[in-house]
Amino acid sequence: MSNAALKASSRAIGTATPVVTRASIRQIFLEFLIIGATSFGGVVPYLRASLVTKRGWIDDKEFVEMLSISQSLPGLNATNVAIQVGDKLGGALGSFAAVIGICLPGAVLMYIVGLFYRAHGDHIWITAALKGVAAAAVGLILSTVVSMSKKSLSNKFDFVFVALTVIAVNRLHISVPSTLIGLGILAILFHRPRKHEKGSESR
Repeated sequence: MSNAALKASSRAIGTATPVVTRASIRQIFLEFLIIGATSFGGVVPYLRASLVTKRGWIDDKEFVEMLSISQSLPGLNATNVAIQVGDKLGGALGSFAAVIGICLPGAVLMYIVGLFYRAHGDHIWITAALKGVAAAAVGLILSTVVSMSKKSLSNKFDFVFVALTVIAVNRLHISVPSTLIGLGILAILFHRPRKHEKGSESR
């Protein structure tokens, strides 16, 4: 069955588009170049829209896992996710292409905007525009949270983990890596297979 037919049939029965396992270096570079050039205010919503919804290179479960790994390691979340996706689709060259693609537009634009901001940053219209962009960025992140939570939060205890994460990071000011490690251990203890589940699987 062709890829087009698979996509059509998956939409017809209400399931997700099959995940693509390979892509050319050119495709990887161009897609991450577009993400880097259009992700204003926060890259996570754009990463999900492009990699999960548009391209089908990863599914929501993989996206959440990659994002969790990225947040627990040094460096920018966007580049860490790009490395993982690039490696999955095209190996080491894919990772390199993804990182260059996602970083290049921002580096060039940031240099140009920096020159402009140093000259006109105190203008009232510039200040107002930046406040509006900041508010829109919060809205984009919230929309991604809602979309991801529909598939990632499967029971009431998952919401407890969400609440504990918010309290640990925002109220107690515990570092993100420490929070992820601590809650990861709790999640392993909670989600580990129970004896009765193992018995039912063996039968």
